[in-house]
Amino acid sequence: MTAQPRDFAGRVVRWQRQHGRQALPWQGTQDPYRVWLSEVMLQQTQVATVLAYYPRFLQRFPDVAALAAADLDEVLGLWSGLGYYSRARNLHRCAQVVVGEHGGRFPASAASLEQLPGIGRSTAAAIAAFCWNERAAILDGNVKRVLARVLAFGEDLSQAAAVNALWARAGELLPASGGDMPAYTQGLMDLGATVCLARKPSCLICPLEAMCAARREQAPERYPVRSRRTRRSSQALWLLQARARDGSVWLEKRPVPGVWAGLYCLPVFDSREALAEALPATARRRLDDRPAFLHVLTHRDLHLHPVVVDLPSAALRGREGAWFAGEEWPSLGLPAPVRSLLSQG
Repeated sequence: MTAQPRDFAGRVVRWQRQHGRQALPWQGTQDPYRVWLSEVMLQQTQVATVLAYYPRFLQRFPDVAALAAADLDEVLGLWSGLGYYSRARNLHRCAQVVVGEHGGRFPASAASLEQLPGIGRSTAAAIAAFCWNERAAILDGNVKRVLARVLAFGEDLSQAAAVNALWARAGELLPASGGDMPAYTQGLMDLGATVCLARKPSCLICPLEAMCAARREQAPERYPVRSRRTRRSSQALWLLQARARDGSVWLEKRPVPGVWAGLYCLPVFDSREALAEALPATARRRLDDRPAFLHVLTHRDLHLHPVVVDLPSAALRGREGAWFAGEEWPSLGLPAPVRSLLSQG
């Protein structure tokens, strides 16, 4: 393992203050609610996407008390399209815990924040660093890549022991002054997102180039090392797009856990035969099969087959769902491909 790089934190801090991102709407605040919201939204989601959701979410839920008091369906509705919906459910539950058990104030340390629903070690450290200048290390996917390359950290990050070892190194690299923690934390995020990219990193403009062991090896893309990759799976699903005479659509809540857990959705079937059997015999002759399309999840490819049919309002009696009018369903928490199908009519 390489020796500790000299002035690592100082280089990151200086670079961030001069070249890092400064104008994001969640920057320049020490309000833990706003920082927490941004950190959760940014998990596995591009900044450009979050920029569209963050202000709308704050407008509806300006503080943790407003979020805690909201109905989960409304929270999921505003989250619709961001994906990874367990984040929204945890966000709502966390707000309720902060209000109910902490008097509406976020606990002011990384260790305490980590005990809240949906807040992991890295997110807790980021909130504590930005809001209270706590010397706490972050280690999200981008930061793992930056540190692994600078240190030529060759241990397999598929193994818990290797991740723990990198956590230890991350703690050793922190700046001595808590006042530098916001710029340092943001700087690591910025480097991972804009410079030290997974493929074709921009080493020539990186402030850490001179101390980067992977750069000296001329093999930055060798790091980080992960021997175990999550295998992708594939699944075919048939979606029943039932329409009533007045233009309403039939939607059902998805079970938890599972695909699109807790969201409103068109009825889902594992085969076209199963879909047809759920309908009255007279309706089966009127099924309109629309073109299938691919929807990509993190580790699964969904081959979706929409089937449209016009039904009398009593035809689906006995199923757990309801008819929603055209002015009602847009505000619900819907999977992105279902929202797209309904928008097309």
